[in-house]
Amino acid sequence: MSRKGKILTGIGIALFLALVVWAVRSVPGAPPAQQDTDPSHVMSYDGNTISEEKNGRKIWELTADHIEMDMDTKNASMTGITGHFYEDDGRVVDVTAQKASYDAQTKNVTIEGGIAITTSDGAALKSDQLLWTADDETLTAKGNAYVAKDDMQASGGSISSSNGFKKIEIDDHVYIVKGDMQATGDKLESDDGIEKIRLIGHAHITKG
Repeated sequence: MSRKGKILTGIGIALFLALVVWAVRSVPGAPPAQQDTDPSHVMSYDGNTISEEKNGRKIWELTADHIEMDMDTKNASMTGITGHFYEDDGRVVDVTAQKASYDAQTKNVTIEGGIAITTSDGAALKSDQLLWTADDETLTAKGNAYVAKDDMQASGGSISSSNGFKKIEIDDHVYIVKGDMQATGDKLESDDGIEKIRLIGHAHITKG
């Protein structure tokens, strides 16, 4: 091969190697791994009921126009609420409200919006929220709480009870009217549906 031919062959080999290097460097890398996200699985129901039992006895049930339940956590949100809380002695607390939520881990229930509460022994209550605390089986009417029964009316920041609003505690700026008596105090306690009351802290009573 002539000297000129060798030079041309060398140039050709060099160009070929350069083309190979360029091609290797130009290959796109593997795309970054995308995190596998598992969206929440939500099931919707219309006109359904959820309930809680303890030792074979139904404690409460909530019927809703619409329920959305997270199938991973079992938490539920509900609208158009009709509820019932059942006491050991047979009394029932009935509730209607706009919405509610259920925490499957704590088994607590929060009820809100247009709350109206009645008991089978004649009491009526209203509040901004109604909370069911499963650990101590307590109902708490919270925020602008008001209760009326027979000739008695009472209000305060919250009204709580562990037996369907027969034994009650009223906290925060308590005001009560019963017959011709009016009273105020920091806290009110009653064990018998406010037939007899105890006023605690800065109590003031007027009668007649």
